[in-house]
Amino acid sequence: MPHSQTSAPRDSQVGGVRLARGASPWLLPTVATAAVSLLRARRSGVAKAVAVPATALAAGMLWFFRDPEREIAPGRVISPADGVVQSIMPWKDGRTRVAIFMSPLNVHVNRAPLSGTVTSVEHIPGGFVPAFNKESENNERVVWHFDTELGDIEMVQIAGAVARRIVPYIPQGTKVEQGDRIGLIRFGSRVDIYLPEGVEVAVEVGQKTVAGVTRIDRD
Repeated sequence: MPHSQTSAPRDSQVGGVRLARGASPWLLPTVATAAVSLLRARRSGVAKAVAVPATALAAGMLWFFRDPEREIAPGRVISPADGVVQSIMPWKDGRTRVAIFMSPLNVHVNRAPLSGTVTSVEHIPGGFVPAFNKESENNERVVWHFDTELGDIEMVQIAGAVARRIVPYIPQGTKVEQGDRIGLIRFGSRVDIYLPEGVEVAVEVGQKTVAGVTRIDRD
């Protein structure tokens, strides 16, 4: 049954916009700078010069860190990320990797592709080349494993050129429902999901995906 998640963790809400948990270190200084420069703009030429770009940057940050509610769609495996399918590759062990590229314009909160239990959450340090680059395989990443009705499902959050911080929301041992929020990647990045052998892929390269909504597999 589809469900709407209403109790996921988040930082706050500004002007009716729900903000992602983990946004504060980036968002608060930006918004504070914009607010102070706007208050001082009438009396200071420097503040006036700072006010316009600071306000624009703050608005961009609010947009980037938005965390909208989603009506979770039915399906065995749903997309863990908003973005565009970058590649679909068969793996040596029989699995299929679906890579989803997330631009800075996408929602960057990632969701559980299936219901199950988080069996491991492993942070692996690495570089920060653009997430669409082949060398991004060596970027900083967080590797998730879920025990699900399809067996072990692996999902990897990969940092991009700007994203220097992946924020897992839940620890190993947590039981999740399909579509639950599980983590955030700041700025441009990529999410890979590995489908077990025998599971047919329903998406195509270049197709847009919506976390919690787009079905990844086919019956």
